[in-house]
Amino acid sequence: MKAVIVCVSVSHGNTRRIAEAIARPLAAPVVAPEELDPADLTGYDLVGFGSGVFTGRLHPRLRRFVSAVPSAAPSAEHPCRAFVFATSGLPEPGFRPFTRPAERALAAKGFRIVDGFTARGHDTWLPFRLVGGINKHRPDSRDLAAAHAFAERLRSATTPTS
Repeated sequence: MKAVIVCVSVSHGNTRRIAEAIARPLAAPVVAPEELDPADLTGYDLVGFGSGVFTGRLHPRLRRFVSAVPSAAPSAEHPCRAFVFATSGLPEPGFRPFTRPAERALAAKGFRIVDGFTARGHDTWLPFRLVGGINKHRPDSRDLAAAHAFAERLRSATTPTS
């Protein structure tokens, strides 16, 4: 299986740490949106898209990248599977998941969304900056283990059986 993870991590490295934990079991490189041509995604069996959450939304660089991804032409050889992940200081509201807009945009382009993942991260956005931030030690070892387990499940679910 050929996989890649497109990741924007700008504040404290939270999302990058989660991306690397997901990448290891998938043997996938972690790249910034500027390092990959959106048209090249059709050459991958599995594509991950992730960023931190800023005012309830994924980072603008990731949103622009997703917008630039051309419509995929799913085939038996390249079914265009994708997942979206995020890190945030505050818990994800059940009625408005952080990853939903990106998942919808990718599905409209022909990607099959296989799963999603969110984790808490150190957040120093105002007003949290006044007290040194929240979730100062996140993602922690449990979060990274959960990200690794998530990737193991993805690998098992997307690897063809002989």
